[in-house]
Amino acid sequence: MRATIIHGTRDIRVEDRPDPVLHTPDDAIVRVTASCVCGSDLWPYRGVRSTEKPRPIGHEFVGVVEAAGDAVTAVKVGDLVVAPWAVSCGKCPQCRNGVQVACDHRAAWGGTDEHGFHVDGGQGELVRVPMADGTLVPVPGVIQPDESLLKSLLTLSDVMGTGHHAAVAAHVGPGRSVVVVGDGAVGLCGVLAAKRLGAERIIAMSRHEDRAEIARKFGATDVVAERGEAAAEKVRELLDGVLADSVLECVGTAESMDQALRCTRPGGSLGFVGVPAGGAELPIGVLFSKNISVGGGAASTRAYLPELLDDVLAGRIEPGLVFDAVLPLEEAPEAYAAMDERRAIKVMLRPETAN
Repeated sequence: MRATIIHGTRDIRVEDRPDPVLHTPDDAIVRVTASCVCGSDLWPYRGVRSTEKPRPIGHEFVGVVEAAGDAVTAVKVGDLVVAPWAVSCGKCPQCRNGVQVACDHRAAWGGTDEHGFHVDGGQGELVRVPMADGTLVPVPGVIQPDESLLKSLLTLSDVMGTGHHAAVAAHVGPGRSVVVVGDGAVGLCGVLAAKRLGAERIIAMSRHEDRAEIARKFGATDVVAERGEAAAEKVRELLDGVLADSVLECVGTAESMDQALRCTRPGGSLGFVGVPAGGAELPIGVLFSKNISVGGGAASTRAYLPELLDDVLAGRIEPGLVFDAVLPLEEAPEAYAAMDERRAIKVMLRPETAN
């Protein structure tokens, strides 16, 4: 099969790899219909996180079950499934508490499982899925989705669930004012999540008109281009002299965290989901003096997937609008470059065998 391999800084290649096989009765093999590049994939691509040796990459995909072990009961051969970004067993205390990202038996896409068996990355033609019952979510009644539906289903593997996690952590609800810091796919999905949860005022931070346009489609009432203290003052102006009830931090840098805290009112709530890229530590003095509650972290998108899937299938939300480019899997290096250079918000990759 063909799969995307990261070799080092800005060195992405699509190479031949062995087809996966079932190793345990809990395994399934999924033929990938579509995968994508995540903003967090850009950290090793840029060299912010080192790549010690070549490895498969990618943790978001939708596909069709091609084979399943004898112990797999939740999905069957022929099912269209969504794979969350984190593998989980569904049975341990963490999974039962809805924190599948901390599963006691977690395996890593592009790494290994607890038995030491290789696990494929999501940006390839085939993937062995460990603990398939706890990980995969079947899409009822859908076998061959059109491209728009496929895009929305693919967001449920990560970015839509992550944006939703930020909104939940920030206590977004009816009547609340919300600021979203970050206009990447996660931030835009955070806007959509805030709208879905009933926020009254949603302020998206963006300097890019294409991204701002999607934010407005998703429910943003205002778009602010300012940064730092100027952004906080603009929020205060828009909200009649007060800062936001809820703020979603969807980037992961020191600058984005600083801006998020500046925009949060005293007694407000901050939900952070940006993968930390260094220097984003929380200033305890600011939290103490402003009485800001903080939640978030790595999103257990598996926990949110059923309710978000229902809304996608019913046409109530269309998070797939964050995909503004579709490329063949063989052009994965261009997909990374386009996102790195901000020529694309999010790129969907289609294996030739899925077209």
